[in-house]
Amino acid sequence: MDSIDIQLFDQVIQTRYAARAFLDQPIEPQIIKDILQVASWAPSGTNTQPWKVYVVTGQKRLDIIEEVCRVQKNIFEQPSVADQYQESFAYYPRVWEPPYLERRKANGSWLYGLLNINKNDYKKMQAQLLRNYEFFGAPVGLFFTVDHSLGIGSKMDISMMMQNVMLSAKVRGLDTCPQAAWNKFHSIVLNHLNADKHEVLVCGMALGYADPSHIINSSQTSRVPVDEFAIFLD
Repeated sequence: MDSIDIQLFDQVIQTRYAARAFLDQPIEPQIIKDILQVASWAPSGTNTQPWKVYVVTGQKRLDIIEEVCRVQKNIFEQPSVADQYQESFAYYPRVWEPPYLERRKANGSWLYGLLNINKNDYKKMQAQLLRNYEFFGAPVGLFFTVDHSLGIGSKMDISMMMQNVMLSAKVRGLDTCPQAAWNKFHSIVLNHLNADKHEVLVCGMALGYADPSHIINSSQTSRVPVDEFAIFLD
């Protein structure tokens, strides 16, 4: 790989971000198939290739959006309803510890700051939460599942596959947003997908052409320097 290829590869990685506003522009089905085919070359333990991907567009996408948004609005009115919708696995910790707590808070301040949402403006915060369940306007939704009989390693495998999806999309001029927000509504989503009863929803993802005029896509989150997370031993 020559230096130009390296620079291009690095640029694709560094310019990938979680887009939260998309254009209403369809994507050719073959492009989606190409992205998934390339992404399937992700590594997996003993080559189990444990991933399953559901691509939702058109009426199926709208049906899922309608039901999940209706339930979430009901939760806004009656918070106890949320007890009926629990994640099948813990994506986030019950208690946040430093430095992750500070990074999480900084990310929230950055996001709501861009959108001019005050921390006490619950109506705007609720409206932004609902955008998750509209795929932020993206015309394509992806849902990634694994079989529940598999171990934690399968979630690591499918995560690498998802990263490949995001990078493969980026190099084709598309953007993505991985969405763990769907996980608590896995019963609704999996039912709409006619998924097997043994499948576990790992993550959702919005796929489309990012809206370059929307302020939410105007900047990226920061990254800590290598010296903060890497330890070199000789």
